[in-house]
Amino acid sequence: MNVTSPDMLGTAWFGLIGLMLVFYVVTDGFDLGVGILSLFTRRESDRDLIFQSIGHVWDANETWLVVAGGALFGAFPRAYAILLQELYIPIMMLIASLILRGASIEFRHAAGHKRIWDVVFGLGSLLAALSQGVVLGKIITGLEPGALNAIFTGFTALGVISGYCLLGATYLIKKTSGRLEQAARRHTVISVLTTVVSAIVLSAGTMAYSSIGRDRWAQSGVFEVLLLLALVAALSFIYVLLTVRVNSVRGPFRGAVLLFLSSFCGLAISFFPDLLPGKLTIAEAASDSSTLIFMFIGIGTVLPVMVGYNLFQYHVFRGKVMALHH
Repeated sequence: MNVTSPDMLGTAWFGLIGLMLVFYVVTDGFDLGVGILSLFTRRESDRDLIFQSIGHVWDANETWLVVAGGALFGAFPRAYAILLQELYIPIMMLIASLILRGASIEFRHAAGHKRIWDVVFGLGSLLAALSQGVVLGKIITGLEPGALNAIFTGFTALGVISGYCLLGATYLIKKTSGRLEQAARRHTVISVLTTVVSAIVLSAGTMAYSSIGRDRWAQSGVFEVLLLLALVAALSFIYVLLTVRVNSVRGPFRGAVLLFLSSFCGLAISFFPDLLPGKLTIAEAASDSSTLIFMFIGIGTVLPVMVGYNLFQYHVFRGKVMALHH
């Protein structure tokens, strides 16, 4: 087996970019969810705690999206060009929403009336989740137009929003206490139910309308692996509900992460060996071997630093947040 062959290198970069997206979805997913849930939090003191819970991590979390985008540009330039052309509007909406979030969370510290910036941050979080859902839905449907594909994309966007709310609610369970923690437990039950329902609807829609369902899922052994991942997701769903019921602090977040990981693995298996379903395979989109090897040298230096920094900051700021008194 030649590990420097274009096919092997392309597959390795497909897996590596997938890993970066996992880091992004889990880390930035919970602070997007926290931002969305802040829209339903009336007390300013509770919102202060919400922002305090993510103040030390939100900007570092978004780094994974930048790295994944750069890796896609270098490793799969043809796919990058198609995506930027076909998804220009939702991607620009995503960038604008991230700018709104960054500006609002900084300005609220010096603002006399914080509610305005709180709403801006919440709406920016909602817009970011919506944009990512639209991008995902359009990719799954092969960037094809049509009413059914538009409906499928809409359900995908709702599923992403619901999933991020689940991550945000379970994160608040382990980071807050009292009234805010109890509210987060209620949000967790609602969001895990809507997330699972969305996943079931989207899986049925993928089977019926997407080229993924018609081609990839019919291959030998693939459907069995997807059934196993579906079982893991179902057990994760039950685990989240049980840990919420017994007032576990860290259990709900762990269950939510496992639910996301099983869903993401199922999506990656469904895509492979396509990068854009029905349009572009990994081999067709990959850069030449020398470029991919050179990028491996760079990412081999940067990736351990990023992972180490993330682990360090989560370790330093572990535990529940407390109200600040000035």
